[in-house]
Parts: sequence; C-alpha cells; structure tokens
Amino acid sequence: MARRQRRGLLGQLARSSRIGLIFVVVISGLWYWHEGGVRDQLSWMGVPDWQWNDWRGWNRVLRNDGFLVGWSDVRAEPLWVGYTLNRVDNPHSLPRPDHFQSDWRSLWPISGDDYARSGYDRGHLAPNYAMAVVHGREGQLDSFLMTNITPQRPKLNRQLWQRLEEAVIDDFVPRFGSVRVVTGPVFDDQLLHRVGFSQVPVGFYKILVVPGKTPKALAFLMPQDVTGDEPLARFVITIDEIEARTGLDFFPQLADPIERQLEGKVEKSGWGLEAVSTRPGRYQ
Repeated sequence: MARRQRRGLLGQLARSSRIGLIFVVVISGLWYWHEGGVRDQLSWMGVPDWQWNDWRGWNRVLRNDGFLVGWSDVRAEPLWVGYTLNRVDNPHSLPRPDHFQSDWRSLWPISGDDYARSGYDRGHLAPNYAMAVVHGREGQLDSFLMTNITPQRPKLNRQLWQRLEEAVIDDFVPRFGSVRVVTGPVFDDQLLHRVGFSQVPVGFYKILVVPGKTPKALAFLMPQDVTGDEPLARFVITIDEIEARTGLDFFPQLADPIERQLEGKVEKSGWGLEAVSTRPGRYQ
C-alpha cells in the first residue's frame, strides 16, 4: 500500500514537473518573441553579431528606454550601444541627473565611484543630451546606468567625442530626419588594464546610418590619446575596418551587395561634415 502511494506521489510530481517545464518554455518563448520585436524597433538590420570562436566578443543584449546595450561580462562594459535619433521640433534639454546608477543586470558591482582618481571620465555611449531630447526623461536616466558607461580620457570625452555627439544630434539628425547609431569601444590585448572592474579601451567607434532604399553610412574611430581639437574628418573610417578591430558583424540582416557597398568604403558626400569638422564643442 505504501509503495503504491509513493509511486502515485512520484507520478504526480513528474506530471507537475512536466507541466512546469512546459509553462517555463512557453513563457520564455513569449518573452523572447516580445523582446525580439522590441530589439527590431531599436536596431537597424539586426543587433551586431559576434564571432563564436572569440570568447572576448561574447555579449548579451540589455534593453533600456531608447537604446540597446551589448554587455560584456568579460570586459565588464558595453561592446556596443545602439539607438535611433529622430528629428525633434523645438528640442530642449532636461536637467542632468546628479549621479550614476549601478545596474543589477551586470554580474559585477560596478559603480561611479570606481572612477575616482583613475584619470578617466565616466564616458557615455548613449549620450545624455541626445537621449533627453529624443527619448525623454526615462531614456536620459537609463543613460546614467553604469552599463552604458566606459573609461574615456578627459580630452576625448569632453572635447572630441562631445563634438561628434553634438554634430550628430544638432546637424546630421535635422538634415536627414532620422539617424541610426551604433557606438562602442575598441580594445587591445591588455585584458587586466582596468578601471575598477571595467577594461580600459584604446579607442572608440561610432557608426551612423541613414536608412532608405540606398542607405548612407559614416563611421568614425577615435583613439584615447587625442588632444581634443582635431578635425572630426580625420577619424572617418570604413565599417569593415571597425568590424576587423572589434570582431563584431554590424547590420547582419543587410543584403550582401548593399553591405559591401555600405561597409567597404568611405563616402562623406551629403553629410555636411566639412561644416562641423573643426567647429568648437558646446562646452569648450
């Protein structure tokens, strides 16, 4: 009798486990389907792919208000950040948040205090000003999560990089109406060169795309050791070269003929880069 009861109890547990497993699979599938739809809205031609034979390129996608982050738990910082900037009538900034926030989604307890006396700024990848203007307060607040922050030298962060961010939101977006941006760091082999938990990059890239039947692209790669007053045009580069430096495949859903045309050459015409290349930044 006791044996039959035990068998009955085990059978009930097995059936409950199968039902629970099915429930988890269904819920996970619905979540992934929903997240995929949101990612498609926030990215253009897919999120960047990484090479499976290089463990350093592994990343997982974090979703925020207005932007996506390809987060690396190996390097403890983003490998890429993607967002869309649309033209806004009468743009105005919002008060800058007064502190940076740790992000529970990171495996590491990264905080803004890690940067104290390090010689590096807490550099935004999704920019504070652009997120505030286009995506509102929630997007701006999310840009102050430490999963959007990377170590940048002051002359890069406060001068050259800031000038590029300003040109994008103040010139390129009004010119084209909408610009897709993918931006992130470039590393060397010094995996232990860190600020707190985060590896220090040797440079940063920014890829700008204007979608359409014949999409336009303009890409930059800037090293850490700049003086800050260099012309922006000096750092224009092909997307293929950025892919070679990062191990990422940008816009993986793009048809091969368009991809070769878009990523394999530099095309500055139509951007008005000459007008902004040497313009002083907002905070200089």
